[in-house]
Amino acid sequence: ITLGPDKVRPFARRSNARSGGREQLQLAPLSIREPVAYKNEVPLRKELKVSRKLLSDAELALSRMFETIQDDQMPDLRPAAEVTRRMVESVVRQPNALLWLSRTRQYDDFVYRHALNTAVWALVCGRQLGLNEGLLNHLGVGCLLSQVGKTALPKEMLAREHRLSTEEYAAYRTYVERGCQMLEGAGLSRAVMSVVQGHRERHNGSGFPQGIRGDRIPLLAKVAGIAEFFESLIAPRDDQDPMTPAKAVSLLYDMRNIEFQEDLVEAFIQGVGVYPTGTLVELSDGQRGIVVSHSPGRRLWPSVMVMQDAEHRPLKSAKIVDLARHNESRGASELLTVRECLPHGTEGLDPAGYDVTGAESRWSLGKLINR
Repeated sequence: ITLGPDKVRPFARRSNARSGGREQLQLAPLSIREPVAYKNEVPLRKELKVSRKLLSDAELALSRMFETIQDDQMPDLRPAAEVTRRMVESVVRQPNALLWLSRTRQYDDFVYRHALNTAVWALVCGRQLGLNEGLLNHLGVGCLLSQVGKTALPKEMLAREHRLSTEEYAAYRTYVERGCQMLEGAGLSRAVMSVVQGHRERHNGSGFPQGIRGDRIPLLAKVAGIAEFFESLIAPRDDQDPMTPAKAVSLLYDMRNIEFQEDLVEAFIQGVGVYPTGTLVELSDGQRGIVVSHSPGRRLWPSVMVMQDAEHRPLKSAKIVDLARHNESRGASELLTVRECLPHGTEGLDPAGYDVTGAESRWSLGKLINR
């Protein structure tokens, strides 16, 4: 999957490199001290039950925290730390559950959604890197708190239909420093604050607020920066059309050693997959559906919840097709593969339009999967 310059250019505004700088910076790959080799501990079906309530609790904790901050009071950060601990445990056990729910759940507020989904993507990347659970907790809390400075911005700046002018974007960029000021004295660890302060810095120095580069950017901030950028592509704040997750992965890959460190980009893609959870796809036989999970070593053959037949007619009830399992004993001419990724909003394929995790739903993911 590749994107030419003509495809990248419309999304340049979402990048920090608004000056157009494309300087490359190559560093030796990171070496994680005593990396943890995580394995999926529970079936996706089981973890979905836990994760659904977890995201509701996380959204509630964030909304209360942001309301307190807007009232110029120091928030109680313990609920955010507690939901982060549970998010880390869930991602460690079975990352596909939170990935699925974060892509299909509707949120009342863009800032909450952006912070939560950024945390999920970052934790999956951190898991792939082998970060221990302590570091994953610092990373998750930092991502949840990374957007608090936006509470000080005018509401119209955060409205979906409002595209920022050059002057407004300059004001918008101050949210990072404002967030750090709001959290000063909260007793947060240096690791957590490094995420809040550094998630918009970039590998080649094109980021903000400090414009630092390379090894001067803390590791957790680098991971958070990749996750936050990816989320901004697939769920943009403004009225630009969202990228498909697969195209966002491709663009991210093109930015390795420019805005993001190469080995971290590769770890992110290994963690989320070439066709990340929530990607709308058309299979080689014409069936259409939504990627629900993928397996290590089989990134091009994800599991897909098929919702339309080869004629693009809705199925009476969905079915799960595990492409890796389906293709195990088949010849090249019989392989079932992803033909193309479909744009957000493709008719009949909006996962948020179905109670896909509900026990009584004909689209219940929990009922459809066995692993």
